[in-house]
Amino acid sequence: MIPESSLSQPVIDDNNDVPVNRTLSFNGRLNKYFHRVTKNEGIQTTAEIKSFGDESASSSAESLSLKRKLEDEDLSSGREGRTTRSRPAISRAVPPSTTRLTRSRSQTLVGSPSLSKSVSTSSIASKTATKKKRPARSARTTPTTPTPPSLLRDTIPPNLILLLVGVNPGLMTGTTGFAYAHPSNLFWKLLHSSGITAIRHPPSDTYRLPELYEVGNTNIVERPTRDASMLTKAEMDAGVPVLEAKVAAQRPEAVCLVGKSIWEAVWRARKGRAIKKEEFKYGWQDESENMGRVRTGDGVDSWDGAPVFVATTTSGLAAGMTLAEKQAVWNELGQWVVKRRQERKAAALSEVDKTLGSPTQADVEIAEGSTTNITGNSAEVTTSLNAIQVAERQISD
Repeated sequence: MIPESSLSQPVIDDNNDVPVNRTLSFNGRLNKYFHRVTKNEGIQTTAEIKSFGDESASSSAESLSLKRKLEDEDLSSGREGRTTRSRPAISRAVPPSTTRLTRSRSQTLVGSPSLSKSVSTSSIASKTATKKKRPARSARTTPTTPTPPSLLRDTIPPNLILLLVGVNPGLMTGTTGFAYAHPSNLFWKLLHSSGITAIRHPPSDTYRLPELYEVGNTNIVERPTRDASMLTKAEMDAGVPVLEAKVAAQRPEAVCLVGKSIWEAVWRARKGRAIKKEEFKYGWQDESENMGRVRTGDGVDSWDGAPVFVATTTSGLAAGMTLAEKQAVWNELGQWVVKRRQERKAAALSEVDKTLGSPTQADVEIAEGSTTNITGNSAEVTTSLNAIQVAERQISD
């Protein structure tokens, strides 16, 4: 407590020689120690608060600036009593030891290169640990539970115009037994729009394609999956020789690979390396790449193999090409299929005309002296009794 006698006595200021009241209230001289803070000091305090980042550092900065202010003014005034009375209040509010500890801690946090290096190293280690926890691609693609066998069967009768080769059955295809059964698949849509089929058939007509359009279907891998990306390269490559054997046995006129990945597997199996970007193309491939080639030997006729057409995938999950781009590729295949179907039909009619056309020379000799009635291409022949007798004599002889 301050004695009342000291409060009532006037004090002479050494600087201005003006009597000043010694009352140490907020309305007196002590008030300026808390409120007379310049703008520069305010900015400095704010900067310190931002750098230190907590409330204890901000209070330490304010107390430090106030302490220095008091010491400067006390030295100028030269009055020990006022300094003595002011210091206990400040030291009680914020002890000097606390200020020194706070400053040393903040300097260590801000300026120590070893600490910052350790923090950055720990953050990198945490990121690395997070990356290691992610499953690898091979672990995701390997099926955890055994997949039930597919009910889809190959439709590869002899004398096909076109054999369509897919990657593998989807889950719905394997369950129903119908090719490209998922509603999002564009197979049946592209088959119709390209002219290969007269109408857009449902997947349930899978096994009618050979008799209606001379078009068959098979896959390079039999294991059903949700999508083709879940297959491994080893599975794809192992299916190539099996596919070659199927083509060599049934000898279709052409083979269509429904998807780029199938041709990449065939290329790897044949050449032992991946196909280059400039080597790949959609559409008809070179004759040297024919599939199912058969060499002469062991009583088997040689065969040059079936030309290969690489078409786009029809999966709804593949978005690398637009529908118009896919349609352009399939239209090229459809035009060839329509042309070959027409040529086959014309050849069949010509064969019928040759078989049921005009009578042979032997028929004319047998029917000599008889009446023969040939109506159009029906080959309905009415012979006379003499012709029958001639025929009977030849049989008896």
